[in-house]
Amino acid sequence: MDDKVSRSRFVPAPPQAIFDLLADPRKHALIDGSGTLVDAASGPERLSKGAKFGMSMKLGVSYTMKNTVEEFEEGRLIAWRHMGRHRWRYELEPTEGGTTVTETFDTTTVPALFRPITKLAGKKNPQNMEATLDRLAKHFEANQ
Repeated sequence: MDDKVSRSRFVPAPPQAIFDLLADPRKHALIDGSGTLVDAASGPERLSKGAKFGMSMKLGVSYTMKNTVEEFEEGRLIAWRHMGRHRWRYELEPTEGGTTVTETFDTTTVPALFRPITKLAGKKNPQNMEATLDRLAKHFEANQ
């Protein structure tokens, strides 16, 4: 796996509507394509730069993943990092009839010693990202 893996998809909704969903951690489970995200565990109803939030996860066993929002441009970009410093990023680009959404998993901020472990753990991320973007598109298709 590369240090950065991205997937993009057209979503039939305006950027702000998609951003509003991404900025609400209580709605992340609606679009999670990995099957590991259970629910928001802590944090604000709406994310902002520097906001901290926890997500209830389950991968064999239940656990909580703590996150910090590192990038936040209203209606265009949101990114958060986990305790391992790897980052999830969503970029929204307006396109005719909707938005191109690009999701990126970035390990360039992970300390070199831990990068191989993070990459191994993230080997299914590309297919999970495609599933997430499909669920995101279907969410907005169903609500048109």
